[in-house]
Amino acid sequence: MWNLAQDWQEKLSPEFDKEYMQSLQAFLASQTEQEKTVYPHSQECFSALNHTPFKHVKVVILGQDPYHGPDQAHGLSFSVKPGVKTPPSLVNIYKELESDLGIPKANHGYLESWADQGVLLLNSVLTVEASKAGSHQGKGWETFTDKIIAILNEERKHIVFLLWGSYAQKKGRMIDRSKHLVLDSVHPSPLSAYRGFFGCRHFSQTNAYLEQVNQAPINWASHL
Repeated sequence: MWNLAQDWQEKLSPEFDKEYMQSLQAFLASQTEQEKTVYPHSQECFSALNHTPFKHVKVVILGQDPYHGPDQAHGLSFSVKPGVKTPPSLVNIYKELESDLGIPKANHGYLESWADQGVLLLNSVLTVEASKAGSHQGKGWETFTDKIIAILNEERKHIVFLLWGSYAQKKGRMIDRSKHLVLDSVHPSPLSAYRGFFGCRHFSQTNAYLEQVNQAPINWASHL
């Protein structure tokens, strides 16, 4: 069930023996036994980690839950598979990208090229039941993804954490801002984007910081 790249496996293997993870695995197995549809597919559960190895992480964009509609979630926060309608929050991310860096809006929502450059597109909860937003919250995923953030915070430096919305900001409180750049904003959802996400210029700020610490900037237009 767990398909995890080698370097992350080395960092996270102790977690899989812990009681919370055993409980989570039992819960997910029960979902299968009850023939419930769970997104993303189990082989895509760790896509964020598998596309962005530990040593290559430059940026973390923290989401909350996977999308719960058909064919949407594939393991990268805010991203959807090719051919799937771009969700409203990602539409607003594209609007800010265009305003900030002049990058035209893509006609799809597939962000794999960002992940492959070192942008860890991490959701706090890695699975969801079809059509039931938040249905897998509180089952153990939050503890696991807290550990991912803690390891990055402790063992790496000069990572940019983009924390959009109060949920992400609360989860990111542990981050040492003397070692990393933390950029906060309201969530890009249509309900809140006009209260400060538009105009935040997080993409240009991210690249300015990466260049300042002698890292290659992200090509935010790579998905076009």
